[in-house]
Amino acid sequence: MNIQCIIPARGGSKGIFKKNISNFCGKPLIAWTIEQCIDSDKVSNVWVSSDDDDILNIAAEYGAQKIKRPKNISGDKATSESAWQHAIDYLHSNDVPVDIVLGPQVTSPLREVSDIDNAITKFIEGNYDSMFAASIADDLFFWEESISGIGSINYDYKNRKRKQDFKEQIIENGSFYLFKPKVIKNNNNRFGGKIGYSKMDFWKMFEIDDINDFRMCSSLMKEFLIKG
Repeated sequence: MNIQCIIPARGGSKGIFKKNISNFCGKPLIAWTIEQCIDSDKVSNVWVSSDDDDILNIAAEYGAQKIKRPKNISGDKATSESAWQHAIDYLHSNDVPVDIVLGPQVTSPLREVSDIDNAITKFIEGNYDSMFAASIADDLFFWEESISGIGSINYDYKNRKRKQDFKEQIIENGSFYLFKPKVIKNNNNRFGGKIGYSKMDFWKMFEIDDINDFRMCSSLMKEFLIKG
């Protein structure tokens, strides 16, 4: 089974300058994701897709292989799907077999190798076509504002249940995705066919968008994941 990890990491970032290679707990942010995926025995190769040479060079220093992404799919409106499809086409053109794609998010460094391995095992054993990393919550009460006012979404506020009776909520946390190449080719979407999810600890769901996220994730990384 050829499982290719493709990490999208474009150069532009608005919240934090050069976010993907900024120093996060002693390493460039992207290094954490690269090393986690390399350390998985189930992953065949780790590739970084970027339009930015600095990102690509740092990625190579940490063991990833480079895919130079064209500028036309690297702007603010560029999707991860376009990067993944370009990378898959690149791998196929270089005779690299791709049975499953692992697509992690650089800005979600709070993960362990076991999270990746568990998801891949579930994906293969369950014969899924696509899968997302998930956090589970049973005590979040969502509301939505509309023209007519504000209303509850995932529960009936008129018949409020006890927390222990509340239905589990599955949260797509963005840490990583798994999908077969045909899914993204046929749908231009990471999801399609038989869709599954793989559970992660709730605190691993946080991602880095701005400096406050950066500080919070840094604290969580030091508390739970950095050994010694």
